[in-house]
Amino acid sequence: MIASLSISEIIQKQRNFWQTSKTKDINFRIEQLRTIKQAVIESETAINQALKADLNKPPIEVYIGETSIITKEIDYAIKHLKNWTKPRKVGLSLEYLPATARIVPEPLGVVLIIGAWNYPMQLIFAPLIGAIAAGNCAILKPSEIAPHTSDLVAKIIAKSFPPEYITVVEGDVETSQQLLAQKFDHIFFTGGTSVGKIVMEAAAKNLTSVTLELGGKNPCIVDNDINIECTARRITWGKFLNAGQSCVAPDYVLVNHQIKNDLLNEIQKSIQEFYGDNPKNSPDYGRIINQKRFQQIVKFLQDGDIVIGGETNIDDCYIAPTVIDNVSPQARVMQSEIFAPILPIIEYSDISQAITLINSHPKPLALYLFSDNKNLQQKVLQTTSSGGVCINDTVLQFGVTSLPFGGVGNSGIGSYHGKASFDTFSHYKSVLYRYFLFDLKLRYPPYAGKLPWLKRIIG
Repeated sequence: MIASLSISEIIQKQRNFWQTSKTKDINFRIEQLRTIKQAVIESETAINQALKADLNKPPIEVYIGETSIITKEIDYAIKHLKNWTKPRKVGLSLEYLPATARIVPEPLGVVLIIGAWNYPMQLIFAPLIGAIAAGNCAILKPSEIAPHTSDLVAKIIAKSFPPEYITVVEGDVETSQQLLAQKFDHIFFTGGTSVGKIVMEAAAKNLTSVTLELGGKNPCIVDNDINIECTARRITWGKFLNAGQSCVAPDYVLVNHQIKNDLLNEIQKSIQEFYGDNPKNSPDYGRIINQKRFQQIVKFLQDGDIVIGGETNIDDCYIAPTVIDNVSPQARVMQSEIFAPILPIIEYSDISQAITLINSHPKPLALYLFSDNKNLQQKVLQTTSSGGVCINDTVLQFGVTSLPFGGVGNSGIGSYHGKASFDTFSHYKSVLYRYFLFDLKLRYPPYAGKLPWLKRIIG
């Protein structure tokens, strides 16, 4: 952090550093990526403590959803970076010869990364890896809603990098507004759709490009052609991981009416197996981020019949893993992303009913389908639109480094992870190299009589 400087002064210092071209050196980038990895490894205990304090995250969920994703992204970037940065030669048609053409990736400059509170380490560091790999300077704004992790991120970055290269600016909504009023070369935002619109509006005033990683109501279709025990376990894990506070969590289940009761029974068994008779006492079950959010969520419990869970404790920000049945598609719980450990169940008798309901909502970040029916898989893929799809599991697609991750429509703009992160923070510059060896005078005035010859050459 550079507490004594204004935000505009911080940006100017970074812009001055970027203009030295030091960040464009490939070996420099690789060295910085290794620095992050080492810092994350050395901070394992502190990271666990911060996330425990903010979200009651157990160490395994910290590893699965935060640190392992960061280190995998770094390893992947280091392995492929030299290849990513190579100019790519492209072909030319006859009229441009003699010449060569290349597409050259170059860094954007000084970028702003605004993180989210639900995975407050990973959602800052994962995009930062792409920014560093592409050769940028970066200002990071962690979420103040996860204050322990925000403080730790600031300490790790301050210890690892000079502030004119990478720095953290902590603060509340007012700080974010001050940052968004500045001119950046790119803004990467992770959060809700409503705030994403604010970010995009602010960026538009400076014609700044954006990547918006948002969310949405991720549907989970359950066909009757499945292993029902395995399906229930995977839905239960994906939904109640981080107490349901995951942008890729299944938001609601659309289940074939023939197996609804069986599925509910198996989900109940899975919850008991995962978290015991009283999940409140489980060391493996998280908490809602704060009481304000708790009060918003708890109202959803009125929108269906509670068939599993339903217990709450505002003092502990605790909402039990909960399943609600007999939910109307018009209910309040079906109008926005739940982002909580509440799982609505809606049954269908024909897959077209499920698809119609999915398509009545804005395009989600993720869609899940449990079915071994290949024709059904293809039908769902062809008739729905979503940021990504995972068949016969949940959430895992987020961790696949080689798969670009991002939304579509209301669930986001742009993507990242692996090569997509490098692309997000790069500009692909087109370069045409011409030679003096031959100069076709047909393109120069006077033009009289030249058009038929040009048409023959150009076609």
